[in-house]
Amino acid sequence: MTIMNIALPSLQRSLHLSDPGRQWVITIYALGYGGLLLVGGRLSDLVGRRRSLMIGLTGFALASALGGAALDPAMLFTARALQGVFGALLTPSVLATLAATFPMPAERGKAFGIYGTVMGSSSGLGVVLGGVLTDYLDWRWCMYVNLPIAAVAAAGTLYAVRPVSRAAGVRVDIAGALLATTGLMALVLGFARAETDGWSAAITIGSLAAGVLVLAVFVVVQKRIAGPLLPLRVVLDRRRGGSYLAVLSLAVGMFATLFFLTFYLQNVLGYSPVRAGIAFLPLTAGLMVGVRIVSPLLMRAQVRSLLCPGLLTIAAGLALLGLVPVHGGYWPHVFPVFFLVGLGTGWVLVTANSTATIGAGADTAVAGAMVMTSQQIGASLGTALLSTVAGTIAADHLRAHPGAKAEAAVHGFNVASLGAAGFLCLAALAVFLRTGRGGSAP
Repeated sequence: MTIMNIALPSLQRSLHLSDPGRQWVITIYALGYGGLLLVGGRLSDLVGRRRSLMIGLTGFALASALGGAALDPAMLFTARALQGVFGALLTPSVLATLAATFPMPAERGKAFGIYGTVMGSSSGLGVVLGGVLTDYLDWRWCMYVNLPIAAVAAAGTLYAVRPVSRAAGVRVDIAGALLATTGLMALVLGFARAETDGWSAAITIGSLAAGVLVLAVFVVVQKRIAGPLLPLRVVLDRRRGGSYLAVLSLAVGMFATLFFLTFYLQNVLGYSPVRAGIAFLPLTAGLMVGVRIVSPLLMRAQVRSLLCPGLLTIAAGLALLGLVPVHGGYWPHVFPVFFLVGLGTGWVLVTANSTATIGAGADTAVAGAMVMTSQQIGASLGTALLSTVAGTIAADHLRAHPGAKAEAAVHGFNVASLGAAGFLCLAALAVFLRTGRGGSAP
């Protein structure tokens, strides 16, 4: 998810991608991944978790090999889309396997704590590795590196994950799958096009309207059929619903940090890709600290008492990002932002993943898939909305102060970050009200 970001400038030059075209390296992955996660969750139940893990890993590795060998943009985009497809099969199987393997409360908290640590470490490693591989080898190794990782994961899966027969009576809701996939992809596409074409463009409005309409039809269909793709009881559960909202909001805030600080470090402060990647490490450190703090509390504290402080911690980091000056320093201005956002992210993700899958029974894979679906929609929304805000503010500032390009860019980042901080505060309030006075987090 993160390794390709710092490689984008090198990749763009190598394959002669246009500025609007380069975003599709990221967006087309999000389209395949976010659009098919619910289907992947149901397929995991249909073919069995172990088999889904192996198919997902193998397909992801082959898609990565194709991307590394890309001769033109079309070949690369195809590979990235396939990575998204197989990633959508892989993720729900991971969460369902964890939930089934560690049903006891004490073990469950530790398992999801380790999962959160691995997830956070890999995202930080992706940023650093992307810079190192791009600087010292070639951007293509940002794709090839997935092959040995997938091979090790496949060997571990064959060794450690017990074969489980497919769940009895599971059927794939074809109509629901088509509607969910089409609706989610239309939303992701609309959010992505808003960044390049503007919110008033026909493609943006049409895609967003189509996405909302198709998803509304999806909800109606899910109410009326016997074996729905997404049983509405999954999202109507107060604690699960609050968890999904928290993760969606978290993704909006995470985008602001990753995107704005990537450009701030490289374009304003003049960091190299490697140095910029290393500069992101406090984000991972904060995430791991958040995981360590929250894991022992999962069985003792209320869900909202875990989710809300996490969201407010991210909001505090974004508020500091809104105050970063043009000629700022890394330690006084950037480090606290990374650490606070990472801390809140680890806090929320572990709680949300554990809450979503507890007691879900036959819906475990789909309930887990909804966590990542929420994250993808939130990331897409954050990309479109906050980029548009930052770009508009920067353009206005540049017109008023010609030649002050760096100042204009930072001013745009500042305003958008403060807006994101306010959004996270409102989201924390909504999550607090939604989750109610439920018992301890699972």
